[in-house]
Amino acid sequence: MTTMQSNVPKTQQPANGFKAHLFPILFLASIFFLNFLSRIILAPLLPTIEQDLGINHGEAGSLFLLISVGYFAALLASGFVSARIFHRRTIVLSAVALGVALYLTAFSRGLFGMRTSLILVGMAAGLYLPSGIASITRLVDARHWGKALSIHEVAPNLAFVAAPLLAEFMLGWISWRSVLIVLGSLTLILSVAFSKFGRGGDFPGSAPGFGACKTLFRLPAFWIMTVLFMVGISSTMGIYTMLPLFLVTEHGMDRSLANELVGLSRVLSIAMALLAGVVNDRLGSKRTLMIVLLLSGTMTILLGVVPGFWTIFLVFLQPLMAVSFFPPAFALLSTVGPPDVRNVSVSLAVPAGFMFGGGVMPLFIGFMGDRGSFAGGIVIVGGLILSGVLLATFLKPNQGDGS
Repeated sequence: MTTMQSNVPKTQQPANGFKAHLFPILFLASIFFLNFLSRIILAPLLPTIEQDLGINHGEAGSLFLLISVGYFAALLASGFVSARIFHRRTIVLSAVALGVALYLTAFSRGLFGMRTSLILVGMAAGLYLPSGIASITRLVDARHWGKALSIHEVAPNLAFVAAPLLAEFMLGWISWRSVLIVLGSLTLILSVAFSKFGRGGDFPGSAPGFGACKTLFRLPAFWIMTVLFMVGISSTMGIYTMLPLFLVTEHGMDRSLANELVGLSRVLSIAMALLAGVVNDRLGSKRTLMIVLLLSGTMTILLGVVPGFWTIFLVFLQPLMAVSFFPPAFALLSTVGPPDVRNVSVSLAVPAGFMFGGGVMPLFIGFMGDRGSFAGGIVIVGGLILSGVLLATFLKPNQGDGS
């Protein structure tokens, strides 16, 4: 979502150097890390949660759909909130609400209470991102946006690595409910620290206009990119959230080993995202995106069908392909529509992609697992990703990129 707020006038940019703003950027990145970690921490906890609550795989997968629904709604409404209380207080509100929502989830004794609490987790998390991005782009000069936002974007990639490793470490000492309490407490502590010592965000946000939405909805490229974000996020969030449960249930793997493999498999993904950006500059966004979808879809299908050792190999290879989706996808999305509505295209297409890829797809994979075929669900997701290659051929963005 690095294209959001890119239309801030240069006259409003501070003159100080990048190093002077490194601490507040790292502060915001820390908040984003806990924000993202809170949304995916259930993935390594699912085998334990299933056993404790006595729920099936479909019900377990539905938990991510509820988080995504809340996230989608709050992300769309975040502009209205920040327009009233400014970005800084929106960031604090997001962190406080997220900590409380994690507490409520931990203390929920029934499935209904947990589902309601997870919607609140998604809503609280969804308030952060637009205000976080806006605060960073106002803090630093435009010529330093790339460095500042790249530091901020390390947070979700680091959370993918940390979630299974931290969860497994803590499960050796405490229950899954206590894991959520610890995470909620850290979030609350960080919210207080940011309110007292954090910098940036002392200005109002802008609510999305109906005119911009109307312009985008008339563009076929916008709808194509929205669908591509759905399948692209299916290859990352959709597979990641259900992968530990798949390895434990279908391959008989020990839970600790499954979580360790999933966490370690995301380490190289951080560097791979940077490499994908270099490839994008050389081959063009459209061509790069088609190659990434082809490889990602193929690796996802193979993950569902290969036996034994090859499964472990694909656990490491599939995310390297999947994470490469975002640099060319964001580059293409930034060319959709007139310049004054391109930030709106990001704020609409990305949450729709997260709700489908990070919500509907885990539910579907869990549903297939209840019918004895986790692998079948993963293969079908891989097929959907492959279909994105064909869909991408119809893209005709407003600005050429050498594709």
